[in-house]
Amino acid sequence: MSLLLRNKGAMLLLMLNIFLVFMGIGLVIPIMPTYMIELQISGSIVGMLVAAFSLTQFIFSPVAGRLSDSFGRKKMIVTGMLIFAVSEWLFGIANAPALLFGARMLGGISAALIMPAVMAYTADITTPKERATGMGYINAAITTGFIIGPGIGGFIAEFGMRVPFYSAAVAGVFAALLTLFVLPESPMEERVKADPLQTEKQSLFTQLRNSYKEPYFLSLIIVFVASFGLANYETVFGLFVDRKFGFTPKDIAFIITFGSIAGAVVQLTIFGWIVNKFGEKRVISICLFVAGLFVLLTLFTHAYWLIVVVTFTLFLAIDILRPAISTQMSKLAQEQQGYVAGLNSAYTSLGNIAGPLVAGILFDIDINFPYVAAAIVLFVCFVLSLTVGKRVAQSNPVVEK
Repeated sequence: MSLLLRNKGAMLLLMLNIFLVFMGIGLVIPIMPTYMIELQISGSIVGMLVAAFSLTQFIFSPVAGRLSDSFGRKKMIVTGMLIFAVSEWLFGIANAPALLFGARMLGGISAALIMPAVMAYTADITTPKERATGMGYINAAITTGFIIGPGIGGFIAEFGMRVPFYSAAVAGVFAALLTLFVLPESPMEERVKADPLQTEKQSLFTQLRNSYKEPYFLSLIIVFVASFGLANYETVFGLFVDRKFGFTPKDIAFIITFGSIAGAVVQLTIFGWIVNKFGEKRVISICLFVAGLFVLLTLFTHAYWLIVVVTFTLFLAIDILRPAISTQMSKLAQEQQGYVAGLNSAYTSLGNIAGPLVAGILFDIDINFPYVAAAIVLFVCFVLSLTVGKRVAQSNPVVEK
């Protein structure tokens, strides 16, 4: 509790900002069918809208990470929230596909500005021992936003199809003003500005090309694989269980929500204890193995309750994996928190772009192929994770106790 209230409740404000961004992403889900009819857009256009968000987030994330190191976390968060508000308002007034694309691309830019700054700010105000708890709080806010976004969107849409987006825009402006006037600047700002290495600007592709030299490169690969695997799983999950078991949309919603809520509860409560007890390396390796195993088990389940158990376990593993990786990299980053958080966000976006595309192609060939491929990739990444600990320990002994 002391961490949540420290620095004028900085952690709570960070959670509010990141929660609103990911709730805004979820708002679209229950409303898109109506938009498809009203604007006469196809399912492929909807898929491109999802990709547009992730693509712009991917392009801008490393740049935004550098900017947060150079100009301060607070400025990036406030700017990102204002752009978020504009993107939601634009989506609300959209009467043509071009405006929808503009709105989603602005949304991707806002996420790119906010996520690295929030992750870096969290690292700035936590000790190495508290780092896992802090990252768990942030990831819980992300997960919760994803969970309740569709529900809130569907409820508010009763007052008008576009009302959810106007409401999100107002909430974004409120959060930006609250952050501007209440959130103190990160205590690392002056130290970062004094380091000329931090203000050196590099292009996105230069940063990605050079990332293989960093001690956390394999962690970035794991970030990509985890995002790829989860996006792969979720993209075809509804189609898979509908085709194979005849599940209704209500059944599918319950399964996904149940697993996601469990992950958020763990992140908020015992995640910090788990990482401090067993260490990031061990937690990451176990989660990768469990995720790969339960993706594979999905192919062999034939009862509703088994699907619930398998999906619950898989989502729990992924929800523990993501903040564990963020914690490991933030401990290695030292005073490059924004830069590393930007790379983290970029690799996440790459996974979110590639996962649905690959899943769709494989699903058209055979409905089982996406999960076979995801399981293989996760198992290979599990083997890679076993070597991460050695490099981490050599680079920074404080990461693994």
